[in-house]
Amino acid sequence: MAAHVGRLERFVAWVLRNADVVVALGIAMAVGLLDIFGDVISDDVSSGATLVVLGLLATGSIVERVRRPASIQEAMSGTRQALEDLAMVRSLSGNEVGEALRKARQHTNLWYFKGGTGTYLRAVTLPLCVAAAKEQRSQLNMKIDIVSPADERACAAYARFRQMFGGQRRGDDVWTTDRVRRESYATVLAACWYQRQLTTLEISVHLSAAVPTLRFDLSETCLIITQDDQSRVNLLVERGQPLYDYYVTELHQSREQATVLDLRVASPLGLEPTVDEVRTLFDDLRLPLPRVFTDSDIGKIIEKALHAEDPYRR
Repeated sequence: MAAHVGRLERFVAWVLRNADVVVALGIAMAVGLLDIFGDVISDDVSSGATLVVLGLLATGSIVERVRRPASIQEAMSGTRQALEDLAMVRSLSGNEVGEALRKARQHTNLWYFKGGTGTYLRAVTLPLCVAAAKEQRSQLNMKIDIVSPADERACAAYARFRQMFGGQRRGDDVWTTDRVRRESYATVLAACWYQRQLTTLEISVHLSAAVPTLRFDLSETCLIITQDDQSRVNLLVERGQPLYDYYVTELHQSREQATVLDLRVASPLGLEPTVDEVRTLFDDLRLPLPRVFTDSDIGKIIEKALHAEDPYRR
């Protein structure tokens, strides 16, 4: 019974939607049958009925044309939305990465980084952002999340990852546990050194036991996601897209689960820090250098902290 009622409702709805066609068809059939089976209808009535039918069909055609642009507009709107969703993420390759990072540094007072050891951060992002803040006399807020040099297991895992997927370049040192530790120590040292160069710099360093496979650089205008192997595709997300906001939260949660260093207790550093100053600095931070690290190792840390090479320039 319910099925019959449903079919009846659908039939009535169809008739109402196509009333012009139904009326035209009814008149045409009525006039045609009467004209065939008898001389009941005069030629004038027959001609008039024909005009009525043609008029109704023309009206139906006009209505359909009016309806069609709305459907087309609706379809175009859906296509536009799909294209906008696709545009949420843009791929970067080759020199596009360095250019995207350069644009991201323009007119920004914040920078959040999450990655392995922060080589590009030390070489380019930190010094250039500090220089711009000095010139503009503005505040700069930086949050850095890297592998903890005190966690030997995490450093060893990251070294294996870089050996396997990092795309080793000619002339580079092999990624070992000690190299990972030196690189991470260098980023901590750079953060402390630049903090003393700019009083309006608010910088925090978070040390993670997790091994990242991607790097995240977030400014006020965009988020750039890169990989250690530059031959692979990297991603850019503009601010205002939902994905940008998602990663702001994601990076915050990552820092919450890491160990934050209190950089305020660190001892002063000279313009060219000495080995002894660096040892004292890390003792103050409760992040002592391994005893096996020689003065030469600490010299490498100082060099990497303040004179790192831009990895994208090669």
